[in-house]
Amino acid sequence: MTLPAIELPKIELPFDIEVLIHPAVVHFTIVLPIVILLLEFYNLFTKKKSIGGFSFLLITLMIVVFAASYLTGSVDGKEAYDLLIPEGQEALKEHKLLGTYLVFASVVVLFFKLLAMTGKSSLKFLFFIVLIGFCVVTLKQGKEGGELVFKYGANIERVQTLDDELFDVKGALEDLQSEKKPLTSNADEVTKTVTEKPDASHTELREVQTVQEQTVTDELNTTNVNEVNVPIDNLLENISEKTDEIKETTRSSVENIVDEVVEEVIEVVPTNTERPKIETH
Repeated sequence: MTLPAIELPKIELPFDIEVLIHPAVVHFTIVLPIVILLLEFYNLFTKKKSIGGFSFLLITLMIVVFAASYLTGSVDGKEAYDLLIPEGQEALKEHKLLGTYLVFASVVVLFFKLLAMTGKSSLKFLFFIVLIGFCVVTLKQGKEGGELVFKYGANIERVQTLDDELFDVKGALEDLQSEKKPLTSNADEVTKTVTEKPDASHTELREVQTVQEQTVTDELNTTNVNEVNVPIDNLLENISEKTDEIKETTRSSVENIVDEVVEEVIEVVPTNTERPKIETH
């Protein structure tokens, strides 16, 4: 639910408010309503006028503190607004608007306190309910203020520096992209020309590439054949050696057999035979 836009009347101060005073003031803004609520709850049982009077003084002080929080927050908000992302800027606007309502609400709390001081139980109860609601809204405002700092980096110098550096990087990136466009168009034109009308240099380059691919293929085939031929060569050497051994053995055997046959023949045929004499008439 969006609250209607309201503004506090502009107050001309005789001094300037420095940046980053808001975090110091806002802690009192959150604590004071809680302290007042605890005092009023305690006074429901004790019913002492002194506690009621002290609570009235704290409520008066609370109005001053809320006004100070609003003024210091406006200064810090102006400093941080331009450096926030759109979501952060929207959150800052809502934070300021709720803060404005709380300043008016603090005056309303004081008004109900005056009514409660008349002594009527119904008015005291009503004041107590209004005070509880005021404390709840104040805590919500404090939570949203913390999100502005820790989620969106409001008034954090390091975040501002990083944002500036990021802005510079984005600018450089946009420049590079703008320079890339003509280069891309030129590259497209060159690619189109080469694709449609290949010249002699491209043809020669393709032929050289084909020869290189064939050479690599032949080397791979040669390597595979050599790897296969290694065990075949070894096998042939073994077969040759075995063949030589068989030949040698066979020759020796044949020679022995021939010698034995010759010896037997010699024994059968007489060695000292005389030639028969032929008589002549």
